[in-house]
Amino acid sequence: MSPGYPFSALVGQDRLKLALVLCAVRPEIGGVLIRGEKGTAKSTAVRALTNVLTAIDSQARLVELPIGATEDRVVGSLDLQRVLRDGEHAFSPGLLARAHGGVLYVDEVNLLHDHLVDVLLDAAAMGRVHVERDGVSHSHEARFILIGTMNPEEGELRPQLLDRFGLTVDVRASREVDVRVEVIRRRMDFEAHPHGFADRYAGADAELSARIAAARAAVAGVVLPDSELRRIAALCAAFDVDGMRADLVVARTAVAHAAWRGVETVSEEDIRVAAELALPHRRRRDPFDDPGLDQDRLDEALAEAGESADESDGAPPDGAESDGPEPDGPEPEPPGGGGGQVADTPNGAAPQQKSTPPKSKPNAAPSATFRTKALVVPGVGEGAPGRRSRARNATGKSIAATDDLVAGHGVHLFGTLLTAAGRQRRGGRVTVAADDVRRSVREGREGNLVVFVVDASGSMAARDRMAAVGGATLSLLRDAYERRDKVAVITFRGQRADVALPPTSSVHIASRRLARFDTGGKTPLALGLLKARDVVLREKARDRARRSLVVVVTDGRATGGPDPLGRTRTAAAMLAAEGVAAVVVDCETSYVRLGLAEDLARRLGAPAVRLADLRADGLAQLVRQRADQRQAA
Repeated sequence: MSPGYPFSALVGQDRLKLALVLCAVRPEIGGVLIRGEKGTAKSTAVRALTNVLTAIDSQARLVELPIGATEDRVVGSLDLQRVLRDGEHAFSPGLLARAHGGVLYVDEVNLLHDHLVDVLLDAAAMGRVHVERDGVSHSHEARFILIGTMNPEEGELRPQLLDRFGLTVDVRASREVDVRVEVIRRRMDFEAHPHGFADRYAGADAELSARIAAARAAVAGVVLPDSELRRIAALCAAFDVDGMRADLVVARTAVAHAAWRGVETVSEEDIRVAAELALPHRRRRDPFDDPGLDQDRLDEALAEAGESADESDGAPPDGAESDGPEPDGPEPEPPGGGGGQVADTPNGAAPQQKSTPPKSKPNAAPSATFRTKALVVPGVGEGAPGRRSRARNATGKSIAATDDLVAGHGVHLFGTLLTAAGRQRRGGRVTVAADDVRRSVREGREGNLVVFVVDASGSMAARDRMAAVGGATLSLLRDAYERRDKVAVITFRGQRADVALPPTSSVHIASRRLARFDTGGKTPLALGLLKARDVVLREKARDRARRSLVVVVTDGRATGGPDPLGRTRTAAAMLAAEGVAAVVVDCETSYVRLGLAEDLARRLGAPAVRLADLRADGLAQLVRQRADQRQAA
């Protein structure tokens, strides 16, 4: 069997390697979330770390959690086979039990269902798994290093879950030619001669294993002085982080870093490193905020925190743990270089058409966002769990039992027992046969694909109007984020309609795209509708269960080309024929209203909502009423 890529052979990515090592020294830190573009050695580093840990503990293993895993598979559940065969009430452990003592790795953790991420983070923090479901009450140890990787372009973790990860590292491929050359050289050498390549770095990996083991043994004896504890508290207060988790993670990380350096007392150096790893993702309170930690602001906060630490020795408050923070200064690198795979080169922007382009100008800055009422897709879907439209899925509330073993989600115990009892005589012992098994029909909420089709033409380009449109669209976008939707953005102006953002779960990227597009020119409304139809059909081919909601933001004035109004009506009919739910946000502000947006809404079988009415309490009801009218027709 081919050996894995050595940890010591990784080129660069020093911050990533340090974060992984510190969590190996002290798993109570809470794991590492690795964010970065494709081809930055994220998965390679995780697998290489497992090989290093195996030298310390032969029981250590890498357990990978697939994105499509069910909760039963993750935490364990009733062993139905043993119940039916032997009548024994037995528990079947899940992936968390297998990961005990090793590494639990979740690739694309941002695509994992939120309730499963909650389960993982709870287990990582407590070191135990408690199962209370399906008539099972069970508890077992589950101490592991939790590592998640994600590409932010495919969607963000919501802040509540992001905060639960102890450390976060943003990685990107080096732009230095020499570094990239070394990455290529090592990777090709490994692929050509894997055993010989691994042997060359075996000594460095063995040294790293010994150093981690020594740090693990020493971490309990590291002293966190009261002055440095005050520095941690002052630093976290200066960055205005919520709760006390940040303070505890910084303290634990700093203690681990001190043990890793081989010193007995935490210093400011350790606190700086801990803050750089533990605080950036905790400052993102809004999905539109930029990630990261400003180094100048960190320097100022550390200086101010140092003054606070010098003011008093300060006794630790009740309940505070004597865990140390991370200091200031450069972090030591694990033995060996770093390398990995070369990042994929991003596609360049497509050149714009040069045929008599209309005059344009950047769109106005969006006005303030607000909370909008929910737009919903009518009917009951079967999409991924979310918070928008009704759906039958695994996370919903059990409403019935079914004998369809494919359609149901989980065993419906009472339905199963009642079925078994119904075919047997009263007074006898009830035995359950395979044909008696009933599954739960669960109804909850799903996330949808919300396609924003934004009119950027000259008729919309008045600065105050575009500011209002931008604010309203960002408000709807924020709502899509909170309801776990995927989003896409289409803009149309001049003689074209462009997909400014393909379907993604990253509202941060979507908001940036909405803030950049130009305005002006004619209004190819038909092209915008047809482009929306194309996006919906492509997404349906990828994920047939995900339903779509098209939000058209326009004043309805179709211009440009022959018969623009007729083409718009045809395009609207084609979009409506796909059964796509839609909403038209009417941006017309003229004193004499033409009602063009309302006409478009009728042809789409959709409600028309005035821009100023997006806050109205009756908006969700309006959508439902129009959906009922469509179904009745």
